[in-house]
Amino acid sequence: MIKKHGSAIWNGTIKGGSGTVSTESGVLDKAQYGFNQRFEGEPGTNPEELVGAAHASCFAMALSLQLEQAGMEAEELSAKSTVYLDKDDGGFSVKKVHLDLTAKIPGADEAKFHEAAEAAKAGCPISKLLAGAEITLDATLA
Repeated sequence: MIKKHGSAIWNGTIKGGSGTVSTESGVLDKAQYGFNQRFEGEPGTNPEELVGAAHASCFAMALSLQLEQAGMEAEELSAKSTVYLDKDDGGFSVKKVHLDLTAKIPGADEAKFHEAAEAAKAGCPISKLLAGAEITLDATLA
C-alpha cells in the first residue's frame, strides 16, 4: 500500500481566519488558503483547486496507461479538472467535476483514443474518490 499525506493548519474564524497547506514532498510548503481564496478569488489556494490538480494529474497518468495498452503513445496530454462547489441545503457539496483534455498523439485512432479517455476517467483513483460527483469529459485530439 502506498501512503502519501498532506497537512493543513487553520487559525481563527471561518471568514477572518487563515491557514496553510503543505504536502509530504514539500512541493506545497505552507501555501496560504482561506475564505477569501476559496470564495472570493483572492491569491492563494483552496481545497477545490487542490482536488482539481490531483484529479487532472491522476487522469493524465491513467490515460497514458490506457493509450499504451491500445498501442498509442502520447506526445503530450494536457488535462484540466474543474471542480464545482455548490451550495445546497446541507451546506456545500462537490456534485460535479469536468475534465478537459487536449492530446497530441501521432497517428492516433480517434475511436480508440476516446475509448481510452473514458476508461481513464472511470478508472483513475481520484475519479473513484469523487464517485459521488458527476464526472464529465471533453477530449480532443490536437
